[in-house]
Amino acid sequence: MNDDTSPLVALVLVFAPLSLLAIGGGGSLLGDIQQQVVVHYGWMTAQEFQEAFAISRVSPGPGILIVTLIGWHVAGWLGAVVSTMAIILPSSVLIYALAHVWHSGRRTRWQKALSRGLAPIAAGLIIASVFRLLAYPGAHPVAWLVAAGVGIVAFRSRVSQILLLAVGTVIFVGALFLLAAAGAPDLGL
Repeated sequence: MNDDTSPLVALVLVFAPLSLLAIGGGGSLLGDIQQQVVVHYGWMTAQEFQEAFAISRVSPGPGILIVTLIGWHVAGWLGAVVSTMAIILPSSVLIYALAHVWHSGRRTRWQKALSRGLAPIAAGLIIASVFRLLAYPGAHPVAWLVAAGVGIVAFRSRVSQILLLAVGTVIFVGALFLLAAAGAPDLGL
């Protein structure tokens, strides 16, 4: 992309292709979004990206809300709208078309194979995103421990993901406050 490209066009060129890769939900894209926004285009610093991620996780709405925040950061309210549409529309149109084909007949062998084959891909993309987010220099070791614990519980049980997110957050914040009270250095707060 050249320097003359409009920020709105650049947002579409980043998020529309990623939209089509959102196997397993928006969480599977976080690593790629971070790479594009922080490393490739420099629209945000790593710290700003982490802050936008945190805001997107505690805010009500879709899990991919971070894209809206990035668009706002890059090009104001119009950037927020454009980036949100760029991440939602391509995959929505594709899913609508695939759902029509998927439900047009009885459940075939290829459909069962596709379902089983995409599950580990989605899990791998989500795990890769978690590692990328935790790999920042400011990430506290407690974050790694909580992420590992939540991952194990999620893998071995059918506990609600929302509940796991809430419990993991409480454990993480509680552990950081306990460490701060004990005088531990470098809390990454």
